[in-house]
Amino acid sequence: MVIVAGHITVAPQQRESYLAGCVSVVEQARSAAGCLDFAITANLVDPGRINVFERWESHAAVETFRGSGPSDEQGAEMLSAAVAEYDVVAEVRPLFGDGTA
Repeated sequence: MVIVAGHITVAPQQRESYLAGCVSVVEQARSAAGCLDFAITANLVDPGRINVFERWESHAAVETFRGSGPSDEQGAEMLSAAVAEYDVVAEVRPLFGDGTA
């Protein structure tokens, strides 16, 4: 399993429009082969921060989906980004729920 996690920083007044521009990306990712979860969301306490969380079956699935990354327009709106990819080779222990989410 591969997890991609981190955050993007945009000007607070640009956050809602940035997120609106990500809707189609989230929809495409969630329907892509090998995608287990994909979320780009507003941070609850920092008005310029956008949280990124992705969970994929494999590195190949991530690479097939990823393509060239953010559009030029999205890239121009980013003030900073700290997003990393993690290879997970561990047993999954659900903390609550059925563990399939």
